[in-house]
Amino acid sequence: MNTKDDIIKLENKLLEAIKISDVDTLDHLLHNDLLFITPQGQTVTKQMDLDAHRAGLMVVIEIQSTIEQINMIGNSAVVTVIYKTIGIMMGNPIEGNFKYIRIWNLFDDGFKVVGGSCMMV
Repeated sequence: MNTKDDIIKLENKLLEAIKISDVDTLDHLLHNDLLFITPQGQTVTKQMDLDAHRAGLMVVIEIQSTIEQINMIGNSAVVTVIYKTIGIMMGNPIEGNFKYIRIWNLFDDGFKVVGGSCMMV
């Protein structure tokens, strides 16, 4: 499993898990050493992300994704995607288009997200 089509399937699986706060799927798809930078410049770890989903701090009302580009580089994939999002994050309403860069790396048990960031566009 190391094609762009495989990464598209994983991106869709990740999106579905985010929509419903499926912590088990997120736990499987995110690497334990994940580092992610939010639009406000905060560094988020896997544990912080999972805890936010468990606590109901991330509520997705509507989300649509458009994958812009996938670069396969050795055992890694670098993905840029736009999310059109309406929701509530940490008690604050959010609405807009957010551009993400996400890095997937292949491990013995499959691809995992190891890093990324997003910004409002």
